Amino acid sequence: MLIRIYALFQFLMSAAAFALYGADKHKAKAKKWRIRESTLLGFGLAGGGVGALLGMHVFRHKTKHWYFHVLNWIGAVLHLALLFWVAAQKFE
Repeated sequence: MLIRIYALFQFLMSAAAFALYGADKHKAKAKKWRIRESTLLGFGLAGGGVGALLGMHVFRHKTKHWYFHVLNWIGAVLHLALLFWVAAQKFE
């Protein structure tokens, strides 16, 4: 049960991160208010690293900033490792 909840959490965070990167790119092109970099990076580190990385590449957004690559990869690897660790545990 815990594995399903955590997998759903990661999916929702990734979907939100992906959507935020798309929205920020759209706002950048339209010269409107932008989403803070700390928000984009926060979603990547808090469980949405996979979606953030996909959003960066699909929307070609923030790809020139090395720290976006590094922090989103750290978030993706950390949370995927945690997902596999939770899956390997025998919860009773």
